[in-house]
Amino acid sequence: MFKQKVFSGVQPTGNLHLGNYLGAIKKFVELQKSHDCIYCVVDMHAITVWQDPAELPRATREVTSAFIACGIDPKKHIVFNQSQVSGHAELAWIFNCVARMGWLNRMTQFKEKAGKDRENASVGLYVYPNLMAADILVYRATHVPVGDDQKQHLELSRDIAQKFNNDFSASIQAHGHGEAFFPLPEPLIQGPATRVMSLRDGAKKMSKSEPSDYSRINLTDDADAIAQKIRKAKTDPEPLPSEEKGLEPRPEADNLVGIYAALADVTKADVLHEHGGAQFSVFKAALVELAVAKLGPIGAEMKRLVADPAYIDSVLADGSVRAQALAVETMQAVKDIVGFIRH
Repeated sequence: MFKQKVFSGVQPTGNLHLGNYLGAIKKFVELQKSHDCIYCVVDMHAITVWQDPAELPRATREVTSAFIACGIDPKKHIVFNQSQVSGHAELAWIFNCVARMGWLNRMTQFKEKAGKDRENASVGLYVYPNLMAADILVYRATHVPVGDDQKQHLELSRDIAQKFNNDFSASIQAHGHGEAFFPLPEPLIQGPATRVMSLRDGAKKMSKSEPSDYSRINLTDDADAIAQKIRKAKTDPEPLPSEEKGLEPRPEADNLVGIYAALADVTKADVLHEHGGAQFSVFKAALVELAVAKLGPIGAEMKRLVADPAYIDSVLADGSVRAQALAVETMQAVKDIVGFIRH
């Protein structure tokens, strides 16, 4: 009933790293082969916490350059920045009136991001999941690639779509849209989740906010930086195990084996079959070689693209025109369904 479409977004908050690549962007590239894809730099989500207005354009262009450098084709698929398509904000307001306070109060990410000083958090941070639902549903997208931390928000998007379809069912049918106007977007889980942890602490996720640059591999790092960071990555004195079970009590070893597996497109079991019993000095040398081969060209291409902001802006402008055409169609129908007069 609904045309299959994939939507996903990445926040332009600077310093994209290996975790962003393996956890999201690499999967976006794969999805292009099988789906129509809409990839968005979500600059409106970024401002739910303070962003330096002088820095935000650079960060937006950096994410766009990462999309392209990693292999997303902006001619075949849509790449744009969210603030250029007014339908996101318009539909988010309607969803603010459909979603219930109780639903938002259950969102764990708000509690984590707002911390103890919840009363001082922006309203935008609180209603951010409604905007995320609008991002997806303004294109009536059917599938969303999600990590563990966004599953709850996708469930909320489904709840909002379902409630809209129920609340306005008579109007939806009266306007010739069948039984339901919005699809219930499905999560796209592709293979084992790649959770990349800090190179300094295997219990923490790799993060751009970690003070030490040695905790992460940035997508813009050159071969020397990648090699140095992997060599200095925290490990333990034991050799690599031959079975996956042996990784369970060893988070740092598990992380490096997981990174190798994800970069090589193999399983952790495959990596241990090849490298089990090896000392870390030997395994790290193999990981350096693989990481430099896979990430070096991405970093070089990103640097080239970032140095050409006019080209990046032309990609975003073209994408936003194509995204706008889809969003306008949805919003005209939504306004009719809700009962707004259009002239």
